[in-house]
Amino acid sequence: MHRILFLCMGNICRSPAGHCVLQHLVDEAGLSDQFEIESAGTIGFHHGAPPDRRMQEVMRERGIPVIGSSQQLERADLDHYDLILAMDQDNLSGARSLDDKGQYSDKIKLFCDYCTDHDETEVPDPYYGGERGFDHVMDLIEDGCRHLLKELRAG
Repeated sequence: MHRILFLCMGNICRSPAGHCVLQHLVDEAGLSDQFEIESAGTIGFHHGAPPDRRMQEVMRERGIPVIGSSQQLERADLDHYDLILAMDQDNLSGARSLDDKGQYSDKIKLFCDYCTDHDETEVPDPYYGGERGFDHVMDLIEDGCRHLLKELRAG
C-alpha cells in the first residue's frame, strides 16, 4: 500500500489537484487497492471546503474527477503517510516544523522533484494569479503525478 499526501497552504487549489490527478491515474491503471491518496493544507482556514471553483473547472476540462475537501495537516499525518509532497518551500517548511525529531525528513519532499517536462522547483499558488495560473498548475501536477506513479510502479 502506497500512502501519499499532497500538501499546500489552504488545501483548495494545488494539493487537491494533486490528490485528484493521482487518484484518477491510479484508478485508470486499476491500482486503486494499492494506494491511499489524500491532501491537506498547512493552515485550516478552509476546513471542509471543496477545491476552488477555478481549479474544479480546469480539472473537469481535463476529465479529472473532483474529489475531497480541505483539511489541515496534523502531526499524525507524518507517521501515517509514506510520502508527503509539498507544493512549495513554505509548505515543506510547515510540514518539517511538525517533525521536531527529524525522523520523517526522508518522506517530506517537494512535489516538483517528480516533474520531468517542467523546470520549476515549486508549484506556484494560482489563487491570486488569474485563470491561466490554474492551467499552468494543472500542467505541473499532471507531469509530476505521471512520473510519480511510474516511479512507484517500478518499485
